[in-house]
Amino acid sequence: MRLLNKDLRLQDIVLMYVTLLAALVVLLVAPYQAPSAVAPSRNTLPYSVPLDPAGQLQLSWNISYPRQEVYMELRAKELRHGILLGMSDWGEATNADLVLLWDDGQKSYFGDAWSDAEGRVTLDRQQDYQLLEAQNSPKGFTLLFRRPFNTCDPNDYVIEEGTVHVIYAMLDQPIRSLQKLNVSRLQTGVQRILLLRPDTPTPSLPPDVRSLEVLAPDIIIPSQETTYWCHMYQLPPNMPKHHIVMYEAVVTPGNEAIVHHIEVFECSPQMDTVPQYSGSCDSKMKPRKLNYCRHVLAAWALGAEPFYYPSDAGLPLGGEGSSRFLRLEVHYHNPLLISGRRDSSGIRLWYTPSLRRSDAGIMELGLVYTPVMAIPPHQRSFPLTGYCTAACTRTALPPGGIHIFASQLHTHLAGRTVRTVLVRGGKEVEVVQEDKHYSTHYQIIRILRKMVTVLPGDALVTKCTYNTEDRDKPTVGGFGIMEEMCVNYVHYYPRTQLELCKSHVEPGYLQKYFSLINRFHGGEGCSCSQKTVEEEFSSVSWDSFSEGVLNSLYTTSPISMHCNQSTAELFPGDWEKQKIPEVLEELQRWPYPCELGRTAPWSTGPTEVQPDHTG
Repeated sequence: MRLLNKDLRLQDIVLMYVTLLAALVVLLVAPYQAPSAVAPSRNTLPYSVPLDPAGQLQLSWNISYPRQEVYMELRAKELRHGILLGMSDWGEATNADLVLLWDDGQKSYFGDAWSDAEGRVTLDRQQDYQLLEAQNSPKGFTLLFRRPFNTCDPNDYVIEEGTVHVIYAMLDQPIRSLQKLNVSRLQTGVQRILLLRPDTPTPSLPPDVRSLEVLAPDIIIPSQETTYWCHMYQLPPNMPKHHIVMYEAVVTPGNEAIVHHIEVFECSPQMDTVPQYSGSCDSKMKPRKLNYCRHVLAAWALGAEPFYYPSDAGLPLGGEGSSRFLRLEVHYHNPLLISGRRDSSGIRLWYTPSLRRSDAGIMELGLVYTPVMAIPPHQRSFPLTGYCTAACTRTALPPGGIHIFASQLHTHLAGRTVRTVLVRGGKEVEVVQEDKHYSTHYQIIRILRKMVTVLPGDALVTKCTYNTEDRDKPTVGGFGIMEEMCVNYVHYYPRTQLELCKSHVEPGYLQKYFSLINRFHGGEGCSCSQKTVEEEFSSVSWDSFSEGVLNSLYTTSPISMHCNQSTAELFPGDWEKQKIPEVLEELQRWPYPCELGRTAPWSTGPTEVQPDHTG
């Protein structure tokens, strides 16, 4: 394959001369320096996801943390006049960072571009995507390219840990001028993925490992865009305690682009019987008892790899204190309304009778599900914060603490960002998990790059921000999809009796807020005993004052702590009117190479592409 730069000017020749001179110096001093990080090859792209529901586009990638770069391969089964791939905050075609392959009717080009608020495309002056290879074969067309995590270009997306919204489109006609291309007029799609993954080695499975498949029973996928299918599964009677050490998705071949995510829940151990059911999770025929099957055992989303437990811990399955009943939930995303497609997808659990040193546990952090925590309407970004206080961890955790190795973030439709940070002695020590582009449509248990140890006396602070610009009424906390949550389900070991460590504002201070706002707007005060919290929030006249005072109330007023045991009872202690944990020093992130002046764009213009042809 030949890659030709479009314009070769005098300054380019000078730059080439300087580059050659620099390369000579590098060759001379190389024997005296440590070897640089090796870039991944096209044969080492371990992560892959279908982009479109028809499976015509496939994205594969790898990460180099030493180089702070992502290597991507885009494969199209059929290439017309080009491909567009982009990243934006929440999957918008506007204000997106784009990489394009296009032809003008005669030649093909590869370039770094961006779209403005109207969707108009502009070629970036700073070309930060480097094309490594283009290839045509009977199996399709592939592009291999790379890009730094951060380019310091204001028109480029910063690739961080957490959800990345990828947009894509096929170009159906020649593009004679990029200035005439408007992304908002194209038929674009969106896929959510985790681009950055842990770079830790995969643990080995024990020799006596066994597998258990919790699968959909050969159902016919409904010909509608969105379906949540629930199926009850029953473990063998009197199953002794085992440890789950790994689980992975089982997706029916051919349905890889339709099966969006899968979860397995354990029912409450107190339930002796659970009705058998296999059907829509939203059906009125679904037995009410299934709502008590909410303890997450496994969760997978499109593009996720198998989930491994640490070598010295496993999740209990069977035995005393566990349930025999599991609920499988499969989310089908079928925008093409394909009919007659059969499916038996689900989760394969790998477990061992040889118990490991520690039981793994799951703990809820964040906010209690209560209407006293609410978001005003028409908010672009409104924060709510839940606390696991030092008093609770001091009471409930063992002297050696616990080790968090994974977490699952959770909000409903208005959630935009979620962050849990460990606070020790008033200082932020480590970020447990953060997603600056969170989507409730992409909930996945995420292995941490670095295990986080929580000691007695530490605090865990979980902050969520919400967008309610499209809502005319306040959004209260609760279980409904139009209500809100702010939760981080952390996976840790050794398991303790602490199952829930969450907070909410003291209700008495909220009543004072209602009285103040009512008087400010000309009322006579609050008749709070006669109204529910939801009614009080609905009667507030929302303006910058009432919004600002509510935000101030949530960030300064005392809190009620729920420091709960697995029996749902509080640990002994005084948990009312607790002071909000102080954060005197915030954690500072490490600078990116471009912020230190260590990187430069690959070129200043698009690259002409002449793909290699293979048989």
